Amino acid sequence: MKTKSKRKPTGKNSKRNNPPKAKEIAPANANPSSLENRVVSMDNIGMKAAQPPSSEIWHAVRFPSASNGSMIYKIFINGEWVESSNRHTFEVINPYDNSLVGRVQKSSKEDALRAVEAAFNAKSAMAKMDTIQRIEMLDKIKDLVSEHKEELIDMLIKEAGKPRTYAEGEVKATIERLHYSCEETKIMYGEYIPGDLISGTSQKFALVSRRPMGVVLAICPFNYPLFISVSKIAPALASGNAVVCKAASDDPITLLMFTRLAEIAGVPKGGLNVITGGGGEIGDLLATHPKIDMISFTGSTTVGKHIASIAGMKQLHLELGGKSPAIVLEDADLDSSVKECAAGALKFSGQRCDALSRILVVESIADEFAKRIVNEVNGWKVGNPKEPDTKIGPLINENGMKKVESLVKDAVSKGAKLLLGGKRSGLFYEPTVLDHVTEKMDIAWQETFGPVVTVMRVKDMEEALRIANSSCYGLDASVFTQDVDKAVYLARNIESGSVTINGSPAHGVGNFPFGGDKDSGIGREGLNYSIDEMTKLHTIVFNMKRK
Repeated sequence: MKTKSKRKPTGKNSKRNNPPKAKEIAPANANPSSLENRVVSMDNIGMKAAQPPSSEIWHAVRFPSASNGSMIYKIFINGEWVESSNRHTFEVINPYDNSLVGRVQKSSKEDALRAVEAAFNAKSAMAKMDTIQRIEMLDKIKDLVSEHKEELIDMLIKEAGKPRTYAEGEVKATIERLHYSCEETKIMYGEYIPGDLISGTSQKFALVSRRPMGVVLAICPFNYPLFISVSKIAPALASGNAVVCKAASDDPITLLMFTRLAEIAGVPKGGLNVITGGGGEIGDLLATHPKIDMISFTGSTTVGKHIASIAGMKQLHLELGGKSPAIVLEDADLDSSVKECAAGALKFSGQRCDALSRILVVESIADEFAKRIVNEVNGWKVGNPKEPDTKIGPLINENGMKKVESLVKDAVSKGAKLLLGGKRSGLFYEPTVLDHVTEKMDIAWQETFGPVVTVMRVKDMEEALRIANSSCYGLDASVFTQDVDKAVYLARNIESGSVTINGSPAHGVGNFPFGGDKDSGIGREGLNYSIDEMTKLHTIVFNMKRK
């Protein structure tokens, strides 16, 4: 029910096993950057604080290792930067050059319980904050992120291997999401419902408002470690919730840096708690905790289903896996379709749940489409993520690489034609084009999460629709045609949360709502919509005396 004001973890401390890079993409210097060595404590954590000099701003978050000077990052619980209770840490490795970015706390069950308790104790104060106070707090966070955007971009490049252009885009989108969360807060109104619409209740009327859920557990993925985290944290805080956030284990440091900025901006003590470590250690404890009121999770379908099976009576928002199809019809603009399909498949090396990983091309244009897509993909530069013209960086880890390799090898062994790529170097996988992919191949159904363009030839629109809907996933889809009737027909009949006509899926800051059907999830995200998910309706009925 909507109010009328609304729009309808890792193991032991060991480096990842990355083979050497090829010469053309190997870094000139693989040594970790030098980092500051001074630690500064803060008083009045959780209260509005004056911002320290930029050179000292991160000292509260980290301290140098006694052994080699590399930085050890803390976790944020109840307004304090602390080490894990067992003082165990794990390494965050740069997937480009295998260098050590830093060490991060491997949070224990005790840490997780402390974070939940802190949020639970803060939820009343968060709910009672004046709306204007929440707006001012989010606006200050936005300004601080803008001021320190280069440092955040640099860390995204290091720990996620994200090419600079995509890292810049992620930070920009984060700033915009914070801005729009301020705007969302301003329109979080309720409604008046008259009783005389129904027989027998004419003496009654109701006021319906939205209340915060209470404590929101946010569990975040590696592919957008800053933006997706903030897309959960910002609307949760905007609507008056307290938050416990579990950062992605592959690249958690950028989020810790954001948390430091939120602290400086005046997030109340316990209002935001951020912990790091493997989900296997603390995930079930958090998901089943009775003081967690809502879980917002972005990640694999397997983990999402597990969370749903154990969470109990909690509000769930799950954005899970995808196998997004693109249907390319005979009358499509081939130049535009090729560019959009390549971008949809390859952006951030295909490590996206909304990646176009099945391109269903009508046979009459398939040869020409395949020829053009090879030419297009050939133009995607592979290399150092720091360079502004790099489009393809490394995959996040060895497990991701093995999955991509396995899917491509399976397809080729079953008759797919390898038109381009198909090789690895370290954690780099060449941009790859597979043609003549069929339904008997694993890559037709499983998430790829790698830079692979998968072309499946179909007889006509109806066969394309059948294959598109045969997947267990239903997150995004694209249709390429100049026939508006066909576009509308396919858009209405494709089983997915959203369909883009003549373009690749792009969730952006959430101007349009998005989310999955079938095994792709529960609920919708987006401007206004996320706040709907993170609040509950509260109805007060007045029974007036008759005169």
